[in-house]
Amino acid sequence: MNPYLDIQPEVKEAMATGRPVVALESTIISHGMPWPQNVETALEVEELVRANGATPATIAVFDGKCHVGLTRPQLEYFGQAENVWKVSLRDLPFVISQRLHGATTVAATMRIAALAGIRVFVTGGIGGVHRGAEHSMDISADLTEMAQTSVAVVSAGIKSILDIGLTLEYLETKGIPVVTIGQDHLPGFYSNQSPFLSPLRLDTPAQIADMLNTKWALGLDGSVLIANPVPADQQVPNDEIEGYIQQALAAADAQQITGKHITPFLLKYIATHTHGESLQANIALIKNNAITGAKIASALALI
Repeated sequence: MNPYLDIQPEVKEAMATGRPVVALESTIISHGMPWPQNVETALEVEELVRANGATPATIAVFDGKCHVGLTRPQLEYFGQAENVWKVSLRDLPFVISQRLHGATTVAATMRIAALAGIRVFVTGGIGGVHRGAEHSMDISADLTEMAQTSVAVVSAGIKSILDIGLTLEYLETKGIPVVTIGQDHLPGFYSNQSPFLSPLRLDTPAQIADMLNTKWALGLDGSVLIANPVPADQQVPNDEIEGYIQQALAAADAQQITGKHITPFLLKYIATHTHGESLQANIALIKNNAITGAKIASALALI
């Protein structure tokens, strides 16, 4: 056991008995949603994972350890504290060695999940190539981590605040399969349809699990991006959300918001200016992903 891992008893028991486990990130709690919706959503997501046959393992850094599974007081701390680090891969050694508290991004959560032996991870949407990256070179560490870490990522696609087309190109370059569940178009995070066709399509959790098992059995390391569309009655249409994204990007540029601060800024701006509509879509999609992720993990455990 890695000395920097602290695995919650419920998660440890599930893994010891071969039951499916689903990793969950904590950045969505600390930096993706406001209090109290963030903790309410986190608890509901964990219950949805349990209700669909798997054990949830929300991941964060706490007191010098990578915690795999959080207690309710820990979840509430991450939902309210203002001094929580947003931890990607580059930050992990510093935050752990200094015994700071950190909410993990997709990349960091994947790495910790892999250390613990968890193969399926549920998030909202992945990071990717930012708009204007030809000038800023702002490309999320999520993509490089997905190229090397064998943990499947269930999301509502690529965050629509990003350049989806360039992110798809980068994923192809890195050999990361992108498969959408049940439709031909890639979902657009808040929207269940983006302007982009999905490179691959499968229609059931069992088919997804079979693909994952085949990829890793072939010795092909790395992730698979599983794009799971938000339900149509809970989405924000793509044309509508794009206008708010453009406004948010202009505001970020005017305020010189960059680096790890830009995504939380954009998400908060959009949630405020859509009068909560985007926040409700965000909550709906993460719950939907939790259900699908639990079903995929359960199917994978049977292979």
